[in-house]
Amino acid sequence: MMDNLHRGLAQHGLVRARSDRVLGGVIAGLGRRIGLEPWPARLLFVIALLVLPGSQFLVYPLLWIAMPSEARAAELGVTGPATGTATG
Repeated sequence: MMDNLHRGLAQHGLVRARSDRVLGGVIAGLGRRIGLEPWPARLLFVIALLVLPGSQFLVYPLLWIAMPSEARAAELGVTGPATGTATG
C-alpha cells in the first residue's frame, strides 16, 4: 500500500529532498515541485501554518510519511519532475 502511495507521489514530483533539507526534506521537496528555492518555500509554509494554528503538528508529519525520499523513489524506479538534485 505504501509502495503505491510513494510511487504515485513520486510520479507527480512530490519527493522529500535529499539536499537542502532542514528536518525531513518535506518543504524543500514541495518547493522544488512548485519551482521555489527551499527558503522561500519554508517561509510560505510557515505563513500558511499561521493561518491554521496547530495544523503544523498534523500536516508536516503526514507529508513526511506520505512523501517518499529521493532514494525511495529511485528504488521504485520512478523518475518524476523533482527526483533529481536540488539547485540552490
